[in-house]
Amino acid sequence: MPETNNSVRLHRILRAPAERVYRAFVEVKALERWLPPFGFIGEVHEMDAVVGGGYRMSFTNFGSGSSHFFSVKYVELVPHERIRHTDVFEDPNLSGEISVTITFDAASCGTSLTIVQEGIPDAIPTDACYLGWQESLTQLANLVEPEIPDGA
Repeated sequence: MPETNNSVRLHRILRAPAERVYRAFVEVKALERWLPPFGFIGEVHEMDAVVGGGYRMSFTNFGSGSSHFFSVKYVELVPHERIRHTDVFEDPNLSGEISVTITFDAASCGTSLTIVQEGIPDAIPTDACYLGWQESLTQLANLVEPEIPDGA
């Protein structure tokens, strides 16, 4: 259900160990594959996955070719448990800093993933954030859930 205070909270159970799910949040090629919502191509332009580091990424609309850029700064990285970061869009119409907290908890069949995003710019409807995250999380599940044997 959309919230009115420029924040969203998402929860998803993934049939994958926390180690694999966590890696998808801190590896360049994985982020490029799952984070962009449907219809977008993602590119990580630089990355330093340490506290105080972060990454700069763009999403390009496949239909129109237009892109938007944002930068992420890692505030906390607890492998396989929690990531906290801040996000800033380069578009001056999307000013402000977004705070994101991602938690990875054990579940009987894999990992319980919770994402809380706060401080979303007024110009972005929270409904659109929920929709984009739902698409991204579908792609995340498609990346981390398959158990593919080596050599396959």
